[in-house]
Amino acid sequence: MDSQSISIRGQATDYDHGKPIIMSSSIQVVFFDAADTLFHVHGSVAEIYLHHAVEFGFPQKPDSLVAIKQAFSRAFGEAPPPIFAVTDPTRIKQSERLWWFDIVHHVFYRVGMFERFDEFFDHVFRAFEDHRSWRLFPETVSTLTRLKERNLELGIISNFDSRLFTVLRGLGIAEAFDTITISSVAQAAKPASQIFHLALEKHAIDPEEALHIGDSLREDVEGAKKAGLHTALLDRDGRQKATGVQTIKSLEELFPLLEQFEE
Repeated sequence: MDSQSISIRGQATDYDHGKPIIMSSSIQVVFFDAADTLFHVHGSVAEIYLHHAVEFGFPQKPDSLVAIKQAFSRAFGEAPPPIFAVTDPTRIKQSERLWWFDIVHHVFYRVGMFERFDEFFDHVFRAFEDHRSWRLFPETVSTLTRLKERNLELGIISNFDSRLFTVLRGLGIAEAFDTITISSVAQAAKPASQIFHLALEKHAIDPEEALHIGDSLREDVEGAKKAGLHTALLDRDGRQKATGVQTIKSLEELFPLLEQFEE
């Protein structure tokens, strides 16, 4: 008798002489990056920095916005990964704050320091924990809803800090996720395989049973692929010019991709 294949909760079961042989063949968990994948800054980081800095006495110039944007890009790019040798939640949050203090201090060291900088930093650090500083992409909620309707587990793997939990709650999407893995708690940051493996362990699945979506070719696609996960690059504006990489322009394009894994 020829082998027959049927689908059981995302697995293919071949029957050979009456004995089932289980073979994993579909996605069980979909992981997402957070910022610039599910949601984005309302305006820009530079605009928010400038707006609040002026409130605390920063002497704005005609080129201040461009200067802050360039300085932030450089400072953020030069910063070490947000990994800290602490496990206590309070100390983790202190370490996250110091990590960001160094970045923002470098920004205004380059564009112009001002007397009330420390007060400004406290204010702007809290501002990015406020969900009103962020906006969901138009298709985020509908995509998460459709994925949950398919009985897929959902997770976040992000280099964001602990403020992410507050942001997700404020945006109304926290309940959609079964797990949230952030670098400061995982003691590993994307693209390192360790943070992906930790996320997989939370779901008790193998890497090939997971799909990771993110907007960074290096951190999301290359990192997840090295860890053994399936990947897709979210390239909304088509600027990344990635070759040999599964690319989508919207989260809605996940669904045709998932269908491929079920064939």
